[in-house]
Amino acid sequence: MRYIVMSGTSDATKVIEFLSQDANNYILATTVTDYGGKIAESAGASEVISHALKEEDFIEVIKEKQINTLIDATHPFAAVATETAIESCEKSGIRYIRYERASTILPESDLIHYVDSFPEGANKAKELLGTEKKLMHLAGVLNLHTITETLKPEQVVPRVLPNNFSISKTQETGVPASNIIAMQGTYSKEFNMAIMKEYDISAIITKESGESGGTENKISAALELGIPVIIITRPKVEKLDKHTMVRSIEELSEII
Repeated sequence: MRYIVMSGTSDATKVIEFLSQDANNYILATTVTDYGGKIAESAGASEVISHALKEEDFIEVIKEKQINTLIDATHPFAAVATETAIESCEKSGIRYIRYERASTILPESDLIHYVDSFPEGANKAKELLGTEKKLMHLAGVLNLHTITETLKPEQVVPRVLPNNFSISKTQETGVPASNIIAMQGTYSKEFNMAIMKEYDISAIITKESGESGGTENKISAALELGIPVIIITRPKVEKLDKHTMVRSIEELSEII
């Protein structure tokens, strides 16, 4: 079989590793960064495209590489990429499969505030914190500017990936270097609590990314410390209702 795997997440790495176990499979991984491309290549991708693709690009690649199936393993918040992939598959007449991590099951708590967008999240943070208290931003560097447009940059403590792109994007928002936490991976509740205490955090903002994103431990840490949590809920992609969705490698294995 000949696959496109839309990559850039730990889920995509699992998918590529699984597919590459069959030497007959051709796996073209698409990512939006060189860093993501290197990870996909290490996982076993046959070929990598490390820049964003428009719908016409996908259609051209599908035809040129004779792709049979596209597996979309992008982040749950990459709604535009998912919509583009679905449109491309429908127009090309190939199979689309969405691999999406399960939602995190969260406790009921008055400290949890659900919002539908980053601007709404920023406004909620300002309401909770005023002009002095600190917000830990655990929701991705690309959305950080929305928060710092509402809060003062020195109020924001972002946790970002330890690469040049993420740190540069963070610095562009005016966040002081002393507030930047550059680290990669998911961490225990205890570790998250220690960081929140160290930086004197009064609220956190995070995306509903699911277990692979470490959301549960971040939120559990904040709740144990009595810190309010602002959660950006997942965007809804209507077209997904017409296509196959799997939550695990086991489910993926059964349908392919």
